[in-house]
Amino acid sequence: MKPRALVFIDWYLPGYKAGGPVRSMANLVDHLRDKVDLHIVTTDTDYTETTPYTGIVPDRWTVMPGGEKVWYASRTGVNAATWRKLLSEGPWATVYINGMYSRWFSVIPLWLLKGASQRRVVAVRGMLAAGMMKHGALKKRAFLAVMRTLGCYRDVVFQATNAEEVEDVKRWVGRDVEVHLVPNLGRRLRSQEPAMRVKRSGELRLVSVARIAVEKNTLFAIERLKQVQGQVVFDLYGPIYDQVYWAKCREAIAQLPPGITVTHKGVAAPEEVPGLFGHYHALFMPSQGENFGHTMVEALAAGLPLVISDRTPWKALERQEAGWDIPLEDPARFTRTIQQLVHMEEEALRRYAGAAFALGKRYLDDPAPVQRTLELLVP
Repeated sequence: MKPRALVFIDWYLPGYKAGGPVRSMANLVDHLRDKVDLHIVTTDTDYTETTPYTGIVPDRWTVMPGGEKVWYASRTGVNAATWRKLLSEGPWATVYINGMYSRWFSVIPLWLLKGASQRRVVAVRGMLAAGMMKHGALKKRAFLAVMRTLGCYRDVVFQATNAEEVEDVKRWVGRDVEVHLVPNLGRRLRSQEPAMRVKRSGELRLVSVARIAVEKNTLFAIERLKQVQGQVVFDLYGPIYDQVYWAKCREAIAQLPPGITVTHKGVAAPEEVPGLFGHYHALFMPSQGENFGHTMVEALAAGLPLVISDRTPWKALERQEAGWDIPLEDPARFTRTIQQLVHMEEEALRRYAGAAFALGKRYLDDPAPVQRTLELLVP
């Protein structure tokens, strides 16, 4: 009989608009469903939506085609009594909590399990990174202090996905807490050779697949194109949830020279994303911080070079000829890099595409992250 794990996450499949955390959980399930009996507690409505998913009966266990079980809680079904009931359906090898700040999917489970012998793992999901902590800093610091004082983090295991995140947890939660460095799992993709992309000097097609949001640095990316010369297309795929920020982005777009075109293309479903990458020359996402960057590894696996910030796990890209990871403190270097790509001929781009593909394949084919994730859930 497989060990059982209970998972709390605000949004899960078929939802996808919450981005990385949903993809992280979906990938974990895809890799471990044969080894762990996974029970996932989530909401019956996607991020930013008000209409529940069609064809799903809420407030009961739904057995998914892959065998995992999902409890899609309705708006009225999200309550402490239901959570107590689900927790009592153990024994659970681990209660796995995604994120730090959600009232119902992080705080309440930890509160209900306070002082219990039940193993609890909190996946930090990048929420303590420097870029994220700058937004609402006082409120977040106060929240973490209260959680520590109330004992909600006592004997809790934290999952960090890179060395920087280990230090983030130690800094904000406590130097003495137990932190396991367990990388996120990439999507199970069939390795294919990178798409053959036509590239002419003077032309460039860039893409971003991320929320239009301050932490994703959409405005920064647009502004870096202002001094670029050539014919450049920059397509943005992702939800807009901050209309004030998007208005600033539109103002910046209006000030770009005639040869530079930036277009919001709407939201791409996860299964569409790998196919999209074949139409572009580089992924341009100078975000303020990523604890993993699912879009980035999927772009690499599609042979798409990266132009990103140095605040992700994807480092030393230029040395590997797989792209560029550039400090946000050096905005002019982003512009120079984009200009370099504009001038690049097809043969040189093909070399970068091959190196990007090799890097993505190495990560996705590595069995170690899967084994470490299994050991995190079933110690």
